[in-house]
Amino acid sequence: MAWENQTFSSDFILLGIFNHSPTHIFLFSLVLGIFTVAFMGNAVMILLIYLDNQLHTPMYFLLSQLSLMDLMLICTTVPKMAFNYLSGKKYISLAGCGAQIFLYVSLLGAECFLLAAMAYDRYVAICHPLRYSILSNQRICRLMVVSSWIVGSVDGIIVIAVTLSFPYCGTREIPHFFCDVPALLTLSCTNTFLFERLMFICCVIMLLFPVTVIIASYFRVIVAVIHMGSGEGRQKAIATCSSHLMVVGMYYGAAMFIYMRPVSDRSPTQDKMVSALYTFLTPMLNPLIYSHRNKEVARALMKVLGRVSLESKLRN
Repeated sequence: MAWENQTFSSDFILLGIFNHSPTHIFLFSLVLGIFTVAFMGNAVMILLIYLDNQLHTPMYFLLSQLSLMDLMLICTTVPKMAFNYLSGKKYISLAGCGAQIFLYVSLLGAECFLLAAMAYDRYVAICHPLRYSILSNQRICRLMVVSSWIVGSVDGIIVIAVTLSFPYCGTREIPHFFCDVPALLTLSCTNTFLFERLMFICCVIMLLFPVTVIIASYFRVIVAVIHMGSGEGRQKAIATCSSHLMVVGMYYGAAMFIYMRPVSDRSPTQDKMVSALYTFLTPMLNPLIYSHRNKEVARALMKVLGRVSLESKLRN
């Protein structure tokens, strides 16, 4: 009992990813810049889709949910990392660590299934345009979104319940910049083999199944695009699909690298670098890629800016 009380009353120590050398100060500033771009880009995307009635379509509803998940994901890790770095305090409470794990795992799982839903929506729009209102309407999209949130949350609850049931000992130093499950398991005083196998099975469901849906959907999309009559439309569609697949590949590839390997084969430096890919970069890239050359988003942005400018002139 004394050991359990010690386990659940002690803080963890996040070793972080940066020191105070000139190079790391520059990299930290770069991360803050990426965070700012990601935060603003996703917040603006959510706001535009909410304010513009012409963007109240299944595709943009899914995109708004992706932006919301990315916004929450980057806010789960970066502010705490920045506070620890700037204050010199590396501690995180058990409750804070548990909250990070739950939010991080839940958002990762939800986004995996949401990206599959978005790939399905594009497949229906391009390959079955006449049946789009039946196969991918608002009701179906809302059902897919709710299902994504539920599946992600259930995964987060399972992972956090099992992770915090282990006793932790030693220096309690987590070799990471946030409370990630694989990094935390290295501190456990007990054998975590069964839990690692459970995580592997969860990853097969949460990662490989959505990846299969995405690959199948975009394969059908690319085949349909190749047979398009318009050369310009074909090039635009292929460029868009390749951009989406690049982000999807980076996101899923990094997640598989982190969560589908045994703890004994891990390198803290590699894990931190790979985690940074889908923790920092994908939330920044998603709004840029999904709105690139998108005339509807550009029109909505100009409309909102024009409205703000007009209101400013009326006040003056």
